[in-house]
Amino acid sequence: MKKKTEFLLRALIGTLVAAVAICSAVFLHYATTGLAFAPLPIQFNVKPGSSLRSAAQQMEQAGVLRDFAGFVLMARLLGEAGNIKAGNYEIQEPVSPYRLLQKVTAGEVAQASVTFVEGWTFKQIRKALDEHPSITHRTSELSDTDILERLGIAETSPEGLFFPDTYHFSIGNSDLYVLRHAYRLMQSHLNAQWEKRSPKVPLASPYQALILASIVEKETGRAEDRPLVAAVFVNRLRKGMLLQADPTVIYGLGDSFDGNLRKRDLVTDTPYNTYTRSGLPPTPIAMPGLASLAVTLNPPDSNALYFVARGDGTSYFSRTLGEHERAVTKYQKSGKR
Repeated sequence: MKKKTEFLLRALIGTLVAAVAICSAVFLHYATTGLAFAPLPIQFNVKPGSSLRSAAQQMEQAGVLRDFAGFVLMARLLGEAGNIKAGNYEIQEPVSPYRLLQKVTAGEVAQASVTFVEGWTFKQIRKALDEHPSITHRTSELSDTDILERLGIAETSPEGLFFPDTYHFSIGNSDLYVLRHAYRLMQSHLNAQWEKRSPKVPLASPYQALILASIVEKETGRAEDRPLVAAVFVNRLRKGMLLQADPTVIYGLGDSFDGNLRKRDLVTDTPYNTYTRSGLPPTPIAMPGLASLAVTLNPPDSNALYFVARGDGTSYFSRTLGEHERAVTKYQKSGKR
């Protein structure tokens, strides 16, 4: 009897060991065998607040998993049930269920990017966002005023409020998400430069600095001329002279501008015509970059009050009207300032 009991016990232990070995082999095979997908790359979304089961079902619906139950069991056995991260994911090459689990627990979300260029207007920003295939479009049907309200921005115009940079985001993030980051970055740079401003700069607020920096941005043909361009405009403001900046006139013309700035445009009064109105225009005319912000608030010492384009991207700077008129005659028939 004793021998029979020992035999049965050994048989039971052997059976259990074999079962564990078989289960382990099955588990290992499942966890490490490449998943079969539709043509790669394939994208899927895990919604915020999703449980492990819900996330696995979402992956099954997207064609990432054939049977979500096996994935759920694997995640629980490995202690990862509560570590699933929401987001948009992309699979670019074959992966195993275990690698997929690593991906969604580490939050390796798919990334995209959009670039806002120095000197762009808000209209150009909106176009870039509207045409981006990886962005969720929430602003397409909104007015500029509506967008400012959604972002909680008090200004009445969005022009110049967003910093020119390349923004990386998870695929599926909204255009409002990108704009919010661009606005915060502009405020950060603007406030930092304002704190370091020269006491000689005749500007009353960071917003005025943003306006003038946008003009400097649009008037700068080559980076090496940027400091003197800023100095000219600061000198003119200090002396109460008209800015006479062509880009502000062009901005005021809006969609009616056909690429050719005429003499009649310079004498037609608009809020942005700095040939007919003194001081700064009411809003920025574009996005200034960090270099334009910096030199606007700390321009070099200079007596220059005029400049004219040479035709090669650079500008010739003058201290007197006579010198400027001679430069205009030399470099172009009708010039700026």
